Amino acid sequence: MPFNTPKLTVDAVIILNRKIVLIERKNPPFQGKFALPGGFVDVGETTEKAVEREVLEETGLTIEIVKLLGVYSEPSRDPRGHTVSIVYLVLGEGIPKADSDANGVYLFDLQNMPEMAFDHNLIIENARSDIYGILSRM
Repeated sequence: MPFNTPKLTVDAVIILNRKIVLIERKNPPFQGKFALPGGFVDVGETTEKAVEREVLEETGLTIEIVKLLGVYSEPSRDPRGHTVSIVYLVLGEGIPKADSDANGVYLFDLQNMPEMAFDHNLIIENARSDIYGILSRM
């Protein structure tokens, strides 16, 4: 009997050049809106490998995971259905280049974040002190 469970996703709060990396979504839902890079975890894949893969696919950046920021599981966070996201704070390296599910890659100051898709503004708000902590050491 198949289980009916939420889908597992990952998202990355990427610090690059003292800014936060966002993508412009290429596909629905929220097509054309800004979002944190991320996506679905493949079967047999760890969430750490998934976030590395998704960031590379969407932004062209390699990352170093700093810490687990949290788990976001509000059933209505994704209009496609119930998803649970494991969110990581990471340091990015490389030159941003949109690929895969992204129309563009953009860098934003933490004080000037745009309105974002899903619950990504909440994620940034919850991560603000961790982000400032890293920025203060750079």
